[in-house]
Amino acid sequence: MLLAIDVGNTNITLGLYVGDELGPRWRLATEHERMPDEIGLQIVGLLDHEGQVVKNISGICLASVVPPLTSKMVQACEKYLDKAPLVVDAGVKTGVRILYEDPKAVGADRIADAAAVQRLYGGPACVVDFGTATTFDAISPEGDYLGGAISPGIGIAAEALFMRAAKLPRVDLQRPPTAIGRNTTDAMQSGLLFGYVALVEGMVDRFRQELGSEMKVIATGGLAEIISAETNTIQVVAPWLTLEGLRIIWNLNR
Repeated sequence: MLLAIDVGNTNITLGLYVGDELGPRWRLATEHERMPDEIGLQIVGLLDHEGQVVKNISGICLASVVPPLTSKMVQACEKYLDKAPLVVDAGVKTGVRILYEDPKAVGADRIADAAAVQRLYGGPACVVDFGTATTFDAISPEGDYLGGAISPGIGIAAEALFMRAAKLPRVDLQRPPTAIGRNTTDAMQSGLLFGYVALVEGMVDRFRQELGSEMKVIATGGLAEIISAETNTIQVVAPWLTLEGLRIIWNLNR
């Protein structure tokens, strides 16, 4: 079995693969202060809850955009899972040509997403990843990673409103009754949800002008389903796309 781990700024996602099939998967909060022993024990606990044992894990593939946690995760895997993970970085085969001006500046999660889209859906494509940042990644018809766009994530925007505007409350991200809010909570939820829907639609339209009318739109990340429910622009919702990319990259490096 392969354990795929994606360490993001807000969430850590993990998935257990038997062959090419994704089995148990988990989404955890990212806590920068956690130590390797805490991380290792939690992973072992998650596996145990699903009736899995450490000795059944044949490999681990890791993507991380949080440098302080990368080494801790590696230590946790080595100590508690008895395996050194394959860490996705510049020296790893991905099957994707990175045409960014500085390929090393592209986050490992975005590379994994590109590898998954290239193999599963083909190009041209736009990947919209709803994470700490909302990112838009462009995949060429040949499957090359071209670049993209980065905007603040919905969570960041909501927190900024709460922190910077004295009379605005902290709100949950959910659909308000109408676009025109009749109270402050509804108004904020409208601006956040429908505002980000409009952002996605506008950015996708601009990407399509550059990539062509055949461009596919794939959404991933924890909020992908919430946003996709409000627009026809998104064609595929793949919440675990990064894990799929890690599986593909692992197989290329065996």
